[in-house]
Amino acid sequence: MKKIGRPKTDTSAVTLRLSNDMLEQIDSERRCQGDIPTRQEMIRRILATWLEQQAQAQR
Repeated sequence: MKKIGRPKTDTSAVTLRLSNDMLEQIDSERRCQGDIPTRQEMIRRILATWLEQQAQAQR
């Protein structure tokens, strides 16, 4: 029988506060994306790009 509720994932929640200026910049970048991601998804993409750049810089 299927369980009701959110499926388990290998993630952790992170709560943070951002300045209104930073949120405006994130929202502006979101609107430039073809699929207009959520703020959360845009922040994930920004972090993934940064982490990739850091990994390449260490090589």
